Amino acid sequence: MILSATFSKPSKKCGEILGKPYVRVRLWRNPSSGISLSAFYTAEFFTATQSFTKKMTEDEVKEFVESHAGKTFKSVVERTENEEITFLGNRHGEVRVLKKSLKSTVPSGKFDAGKKYLLPEDEPVPFLIRLGVQSAEGKIISKRYDKFRQVNRFLEFISDIIGDVRHLAAVERGVPESEAFNAEHPLRVSDFGCGKSYLTFAVYHYLAVVEKIPVEITGLDLKKDVIDSCEKLAVECGYTGLHFSVGDVADFSYKESPDIVITLHACDTATDYALSHAVKNSAKAILSVPCCQHEINTQLDRSPAPAPESPFASLERFGIIREKMSALVTDAIRAELLEQSGYKVQVLEFIDVEHTPKNLLIRAVKKSAENKRASETIGSSVKESEIRCGSLMETLGVSQKLKELLQG
Repeated sequence: MILSATFSKPSKKCGEILGKPYVRVRLWRNPSSGISLSAFYTAEFFTATQSFTKKMTEDEVKEFVESHAGKTFKSVVERTENEEITFLGNRHGEVRVLKKSLKSTVPSGKFDAGKKYLLPEDEPVPFLIRLGVQSAEGKIISKRYDKFRQVNRFLEFISDIIGDVRHLAAVERGVPESEAFNAEHPLRVSDFGCGKSYLTFAVYHYLAVVEKIPVEITGLDLKKDVIDSCEKLAVECGYTGLHFSVGDVADFSYKESPDIVITLHACDTATDYALSHAVKNSAKAILSVPCCQHEINTQLDRSPAPAPESPFASLERFGIIREKMSALVTDAIRAELLEQSGYKVQVLEFIDVEHTPKNLLIRAVKKSAENKRASETIGSSVKESEIRCGSLMETLGVSQKLKELLQG
């Protein structure tokens, strides 16, 4: 039985075949659909700027995989109860199928035995119950452990930066750290491209319910039906400080500047618009998991092949290697630009529930004045970052959206 499938690397005829130029498709089986062959799946189709959701039966999902895996989409990862199956297509129309056996699921209450999660396994959490991750008694649904781990992993990143954010807010307002956030001045978080908002709800629950921090979180997404669903769930959970809006990250603005900006799998340059918004509004911390970095890969694909003596000749020769290199170059440039904008930047590994390679997380925390001075003796200066970044872009002959937005 298919549990999930992720389609990426669309062929040139994808738009013609499916009616829209989709860059990625995700399919997953709804946990409440039982074992019937008519069980419903949720399918989410992504273009560069939009996403579309529809319901599918298991037969329709099987037919979609058979018709498009390795063909319309050159890379597809399908997961069943026992296997992870990867379909890889090439320009000659050949499809390779790779299979990897999956370990059996550990019974509820025994997952990662001994590990303490910020949201404990056996404590009922309203949004996790409603999203099908927990039972009403608080037990984790066996097939949703990946999502449970992802939620807790992200909360670890949040937990790591809260002290810095509190310190920066206290310095900014000239108050003790214990008074940094209150009802009048809550901790403000913006989540750009929030989608179905598992992590948005998790962040709110952790900050407001577990840590007892006055918090106001706003999630933004293009799809009205998704936002309406999130708003309804927030009301059902009693999360009064959690709100959602329909809008495009490129031109949306909040009434108050955010303390923390989150952007998870915002496609291609949507990540750059979110990072630009964070920098221009002096966000104290940024957590970004980039996705579908097409911008530089497209430029390299359209440029003449580099000379054989170029250090990048071998990397640009093969399409799949060029694509991976382009994604890493994109995120390296973003990290350098955030460093140049006054942030301490780390690039870390993040758990992705769909098991795709898009698992790098850029974590940036704004430096205080004293840290800026200290950084000159222990790290790279802004000038050195500019040289590194400029040299990389000039050698490859590429431009990058975040640089354009920040300079503009």
